Amino acid sequence: MIRPLTLALLLALAAPPVAAKQAAAPDYTAALADPARPAADRDRDAARQPAELLAFAGITPGQKVGDFVMGGGYLTRILAGAVGPEGKVYAFQPAEFIAFKKQYGDDQAAIDTAYANVDAVAGPFAAPAFPEPLDAIVTVQNFHDLYLKPFPEGTGAKASAALFAALKPGGTLVVVDHSAAAGSGTTLSDSLHRIDKAAVVAALTAAGFKLDAESNLYKRADDPLTANVFDPSIRGKTDQFTLRFRKPK
Repeated sequence: MIRPLTLALLLALAAPPVAAKQAAAPDYTAALADPARPAADRDRDAARQPAELLAFAGITPGQKVGDFVMGGGYLTRILAGAVGPEGKVYAFQPAEFIAFKKQYGDDQAAIDTAYANVDAVAGPFAAPAFPEPLDAIVTVQNFHDLYLKPFPEGTGAKASAALFAALKPGGTLVVVDHSAAAGSGTTLSDSLHRIDKAAVVAALTAAGFKLDAESNLYKRADDPLTANVFDPSIRGKTDQFTLRFRKPK
């Protein structure tokens, strides 16, 4: 005769496992509907697919997030809505960019004023001065700029190390950039404003990051990878890679 305790144990082992409750996907609807977003930004949403990008980056309310090279602020505005009032977005604009074009500084100052949860961050391109450890950093179409000829050799390696240091253990870095031909490394950063995906992986791995995932969000198989990204024939239609790196815990 099977004892009651033994029977109970056998029944428990035979029972199907209880499915783990999955966390609901973040809803970025309100962030995208923010009335403070310019109409020009909204017009870019179809191509830039910001909700999908933020989901890939794992952006959630309350996080501390860095926008590495905010440019005109397209992504910064969306991040501000995504992290909410309990979160913080640090919008970094390289001092070299501001010196080159005053508009970069004006755009940064305007967003810093308009959003209570956005703080402007300046400093050298290779040394972003984020004031606290971050949950995530996102940089879109900027990593190749670290290898432009006006910047000293080693800028890419220094910036990669700085991004690693800026994140909390377990934090994520998402890099989106224009694809260059395999094997070209960083040699086309000036002429075509493209970079070989493998070169990005190598630089960030050397800094301590682990490649966590890749998305085909901006994959364009019809891009021959031979034209400057600003060429009218390809502008807005380039093949781009999307990589998520993680800082080990």
